[in-house]
Amino acid sequence: MTEQQLFSYRWLNSITEIDATTWQTFFSDNPFTDHGFLLALEQSGCVNETTGWQPKHLAIYQHEQLVALAPGYVKTHSYGEYVFDWAWAEAYDKNGLDYYPKWISGSPFSPVEGPRIAIKHKTPTLIYKYISQLLDQQCQENGWSGWHINFCSEQQVEALSEHSAMRRLGVQFQWFNRSYTHFDDFLLQLTARKRKAIKKERAKITQQGITIEWLQGEQITAAIVEQFCEFYQRTYLKRSGHLGYLNPQFFTLLYNLMADKLVIMQAKHGAQLIAATLSFIDGQTLYGRYWGASADVDCLHFELCYYQGIEYCIKHNLNCFHSGAQGEHKISRGFESVFTYSAHAIAHPEFRLAIADFLK
Repeated sequence: MTEQQLFSYRWLNSITEIDATTWQTFFSDNPFTDHGFLLALEQSGCVNETTGWQPKHLAIYQHEQLVALAPGYVKTHSYGEYVFDWAWAEAYDKNGLDYYPKWISGSPFSPVEGPRIAIKHKTPTLIYKYISQLLDQQCQENGWSGWHINFCSEQQVEALSEHSAMRRLGVQFQWFNRSYTHFDDFLLQLTARKRKAIKKERAKITQQGITIEWLQGEQITAAIVEQFCEFYQRTYLKRSGHLGYLNPQFFTLLYNLMADKLVIMQAKHGAQLIAATLSFIDGQTLYGRYWGASADVDCLHFELCYYQGIEYCIKHNLNCFHSGAQGEHKISRGFESVFTYSAHAIAHPEFRLAIADFLK
């Protein structure tokens, strides 16, 4: 019996088509594949056909029993993915071809590795083969240029590359807790030059009379979320000329659905709130995701987005601080480079060869 005969599939055009309990049994406690996170994105309108993120989640069955799930979206652009393929799209366009639409499995606006194809089957290799064949077929039927699994595990990308997918490596910078008991323990692992630079940056915050407050779970209020969102949108607008991908409704829904996984860090100058970050937590990791401020303050970004996260991990015995994509400047602040993985299958045979060469 072939994989096509063993398994069947169903497209979920909204995360509401599957109950949260069932979804969570596949995706455990990762915040960015949490049913609540994906629901907040959909119900706030941050992801839909109009925004170029049309939900199309994949469910795989064997004899009507659910055996695999993958969050997915049909994309009409490449914004908010952080696995950059703009050059591929440009090459398609120069040759009179359409790169969009495409299908990706990933967590929108979240460059964080996590479970993408979650499998509950005694022979996962059969699932990977079936999904690869299915997605290749769907590309032909729907006119997709290809399919992409972003920020998956190395094990998953290797399994997919046994079939039609190609492996792509990326690099991020993360901080790891080496059983530190205090921030100074961490500093002792750095060179004298780096220690001096960090202490100088942190001293500027103290000298300016700025204090930092951590809020988590029940300590967070709707008003605090609203204030954070104002900072986030103001900073995004100043930096890029447009508002952020995520709207106030998203942050409100996030607060209502999964406040227990949120950490907000606020910076105050006297009694005035001047900046804030919003992060996520799971059992082992702090994920620094969004930041905003009402004014430019020297070294405040480093303090609020990096050093406070490190302090939090040490205090709460978390193993890792994931501070987002890119940023080689993080190395001098104690972060370490790690590989990220993604899988890409391209339908056009000649472009498939060209992109394979590029990836190598």
